[in-house]
Amino acid sequence: MSDRGYRRPRPLSPLREHLRDTFWFAPTMGFVCVFVLWLAASAVDEEIVAVLQREEAYDELGSLISFVQDAKTIVTTISSAMMTFIGVVFSISLVAVQMASGQLTPRVVRIFVRSRISKLTLTVFLATFLFSLLVLTSYESEADPRLVVSVPLLQSMLTLVLVGLSLLLFVVYVSATLRLMQVGPVVDRIARDSFRVLGRMPRGPGGPEGLGPETGRVVHEGRAGVLRDVNTARLVRAARRQDVVLRLIPRIGDFMVPGTPVLAVHGGAVPPRSRLRYGVSVGVERTLHQDLAFGLRQLSDIALRALSTSVNDPTTAVQCLDRSIQFLAALVHLPLGTVHHRDRSGRVRLVQEGPRWEDLVDLAFEEIRWCVAGSPQVSRRLLAGLDDLLLLAPEERKQPLVRHRALLVQAVERAVPVAADREFALLPDRQGIG
Repeated sequence: MSDRGYRRPRPLSPLREHLRDTFWFAPTMGFVCVFVLWLAASAVDEEIVAVLQREEAYDELGSLISFVQDAKTIVTTISSAMMTFIGVVFSISLVAVQMASGQLTPRVVRIFVRSRISKLTLTVFLATFLFSLLVLTSYESEADPRLVVSVPLLQSMLTLVLVGLSLLLFVVYVSATLRLMQVGPVVDRIARDSFRVLGRMPRGPGGPEGLGPETGRVVHEGRAGVLRDVNTARLVRAARRQDVVLRLIPRIGDFMVPGTPVLAVHGGAVPPRSRLRYGVSVGVERTLHQDLAFGLRQLSDIALRALSTSVNDPTTAVQCLDRSIQFLAALVHLPLGTVHHRDRSGRVRLVQEGPRWEDLVDLAFEEIRWCVAGSPQVSRRLLAGLDDLLLLAPEERKQPLVRHRALLVQAVERAVPVAADREFALLPDRQGIG
């Protein structure tokens, strides 16, 4: 990949993405924020009582006490009902997600986990429950305006505001969860996430450079798993301090086992292990943070399941092909392959292998092409997509597209004995059968 438009990596980017893949961070921060909010509201309520007592406005203070005692019934009801409401809502949601994963692909569960509205809804629900419990501790049995210390007026009002926000988010959350069960929104989300990965890909001046002889290797010592992402800022900094060039041996998405080489060192001694710690992240499954091919993998999985004999849903496969062709069309003129990460002075410090154009084309079409012989809707859409990409692709990138087109024609000719049916199945159509 050439380095045009290169942007230096942000150091906290891997951490931010890892936190987005968790479902505990947002509620935990919500608990902290709601506790701080309760402390601030308690202080304001105490100050209101102190001001009214100094001014001897006992009648007004007595009215506030009466109002707050009435509000206590509402707060008590909220605290007792909120946890039940949370359990029912998210039980239904998990059933919906399970149905979507069974119908499309298990990888769509990740969309639910990373959904901001899902985390915001859970956070606000739990925050409302916790805040209502804290407010209940602020109520006093003392009813004499001269002796009372705190009247939780602001706290009670904030509880009602949180309940209103919870109801609003509940409507939005149900709508978002229902969209997760629909094919169109799911494949659109996968495509949008893939384009975000493409927008983060580094590009800068210069082409491939000689690395010099390899002088050492660093082996993977962590747990076995999929290489999820690389902390490029940390590795570039380590290579600059050691005045070497690091080359990442596995590609993003590769499965790694302990003892296998992960980094090759060129031009000097191996950097200290402490500087390379947390340079690569290994997890149980792939993510879209830096994995340019993972979006196409998900689209292919959905299409293959739709073309299976147990499902037999070619229209879903066509929708997946639409997005795969859209993504490849955006890549057709972009440099792919090797990525060079540079330090502040412009020197290459980290070399990383990425997917080539041929790899992405094969990922998008190879497995689907094996399954389309009996589905004219999909074969027509695939032919139309390949023809569109052939019009857009430069000469040096046409060969994989020509290969897939020829193999598709041969597969249909072998599988369809009737000439009229073959002619129909090999007629390009952007709608499949439109």
